[in-house]
Amino acid sequence: MKELFFSLVLFSVTVGGAQSIEIPSSEMFASADIPSLATSSSTYEPSEKFTSTLLAERLATLNDNTPFNVPYNATVERFIRLYLKTKRDFYSDLMGRSKRYFPIFEEHLDKHNLPLELKYLSVVESALLPTSKSRVGASGLWQFMYHTALENGLKINSYIDERADPIKSTEAACNYLSYLHKRFGDWELALAAYNAGPGNVSKAIRRAGGQRNYWNIRQYLPAETRGYVPAFYTSLYLFSYADEHGIYPTSIPRKFRETDTIQVHEKTSFASISEKLAIRLEDLIELNPQYKLHTIPKNYVLTLPKNKIEAYLDIPSDQLFAKSVEKATYIRPNEYNSHLVKAGDNLRKIAAKYAITIEQLKKWNGLQTDYLIEDQRLVITDQEIANPIKPTANMVIKPQLPKVAYTSYTVQEGDSLFLISKKFNNVTVNDLREWNNLWDSSYVKPGTTLQILTKNK
Repeated sequence: MKELFFSLVLFSVTVGGAQSIEIPSSEMFASADIPSLATSSSTYEPSEKFTSTLLAERLATLNDNTPFNVPYNATVERFIRLYLKTKRDFYSDLMGRSKRYFPIFEEHLDKHNLPLELKYLSVVESALLPTSKSRVGASGLWQFMYHTALENGLKINSYIDERADPIKSTEAACNYLSYLHKRFGDWELALAAYNAGPGNVSKAIRRAGGQRNYWNIRQYLPAETRGYVPAFYTSLYLFSYADEHGIYPTSIPRKFRETDTIQVHEKTSFASISEKLAIRLEDLIELNPQYKLHTIPKNYVLTLPKNKIEAYLDIPSDQLFAKSVEKATYIRPNEYNSHLVKAGDNLRKIAAKYAITIEQLKKWNGLQTDYLIEDQRLVITDQEIANPIKPTANMVIKPQLPKVAYTSYTVQEGDSLFLISKKFNNVTVNDLREWNNLWDSSYVKPGTTLQILTKNK
């Protein structure tokens, strides 16, 4: 599916300008040797010696209470002991963050009838950081790649990335994990496929001669995936036996049950909400990590502390709108105030038709060259013009023209377009046709009033 988030021995993550934290790598366990790490966490002296026998007994107890086949082997023991030695403080931070996110995960896992232990997968994936992003682009609490996220119903655009939405991303993860388990029929293989992709797991099964036990095909999986399932079991163990190892949660965030959501009916900025509700911008970002630009689009959901919901509803809506961007000052062309460019048109011809200058035509339409394209509309006035009469299919819509530039001529018996054109200076038959929309007619009925441009061409 993606590269494991713990892709380096120590990976530095910064969220919303907050202090960076270091995340331990599981890939480093792919080799047989345990690397030595320069940094170590606070020491803890257990009340009883933590023997391999005691670890095996505890893992057996976990195995009895989960559909996962929790093993006791050298690899899992190596993971657990190294994490206890080097990352105790890190797991204290994780346990603090879990107070907010685990209730969300458990509710959705239960709805999908999935093992509740899958909540620890997000610990391995993202260290419970909703805005975390890997080097290859996997993002969110469940580290979805872009296309996998879309395939599982998550929305991603310039304003929003639902991979960072704790609720929607968890729903997507449940759907994807259900699919993987149905495909492989085994939770360890499903976990491996979540990390490496189902294709790599199927390939490993073939290379192992058709064996379907994770530990039998592990050597044929990518290096990071060889450490992925042991890292999952390590988190399961450390969370389950945290008290026995003196690991306690720190920096407990606002719990999920202490928040509520409300729909925003107009685009609204975090800055405006922060100012009106006297709530820290950092808190809004933490509660709404899916909004990339710290702006909530129209008709999306805002998460707030429950004690702020009523205050939000009391604020006049126009005081919460995102600051509007200065709009361009141009006249929108419509069928009443513009000219539809036809084959053979040019700026000189159009300007003469409407008794305006070429400079005005260019200015009103933002033209930098004389080049026109057929069927584009050109504004021919600097006034907003809208005809209140709804046009019908047979009605000819004419733009409002400057009357002072035209004179009227009433067609007499015996007149033709040619004879009429000769009565005026520099007027052609085509001019008469264009000024009066007579392209489809060769005969002009006596009594018809024609408009004649009096300005010299």
